Amino acid sequence: MADDVDGCSDAGRVPGVEGHRQRLKERFEQAGADALADYELLELLLFRSIPRRDTKPIAKRLLARFGSFADVLSAPPRRLIEVEGVGPGVVQDLKVVHAAVQRFARGQVKRKTVLSSWSEVLDYCRTAMAFSEREQFRILFLDKKNALIADELQQTGTVDHTPVYPREIVKRALEVSASAVILVHNHPSGDPTPSRADIQMTRQIVEIAAPLGISVHDHIIVGRQGHASFRGLKLID
Repeated sequence: MADDVDGCSDAGRVPGVEGHRQRLKERFEQAGADALADYELLELLLFRSIPRRDTKPIAKRLLARFGSFADVLSAPPRRLIEVEGVGPGVVQDLKVVHAAVQRFARGQVKRKTVLSSWSEVLDYCRTAMAFSEREQFRILFLDKKNALIADELQQTGTVDHTPVYPREIVKRALEVSASAVILVHNHPSGDPTPSRADIQMTRQIVEIAAPLGISVHDHIIVGRQGHASFRGLKLID
């Protein structure tokens, strides 16, 4: 008998696994994802990567290592592979699901006027950036009707710093004919509280953009512990 995905062979099959899998699938089909704990949803994903082994212990190890379902999907491959029972096939499947989630969230934002679908914007920003191990700086470029023209990742930095060049941001807004922008970056520490440098940089962008007719609608900082809005905090008008 040939080995299963990620080196799991028939010899490692655990009695009762098939019945457990079927019951979990039926619960998902009948009650939906909300009826499942995080480890159970991870189990469902792992069924396809590991066809004949008990995936519950692996799912629980992943959650114990990374903390949440979202953290597992966002974890770097090099860290995922360190978890016992996780091989290249599992890593690839988790990364495909993560990419699909990001693509879906981006599509939700693109289909609507951004300012009238603020919850979708926040969901997308958190999905795309909140669990990254390095700081990233993203810009959402909007037209006169506040519809999304472009979504661009401008810079990727270190664990606590991303180089941002205000004049380059405004230049790019002019290139894509944007009337407004939403600035987004993440804090890998998890705490989305704006730093003094964040505030100073944002004010510089506002000052350069305003005379050119470009509005900065908001600067959003995302992290594992939530998000912060500069407009909500009255740090920009």
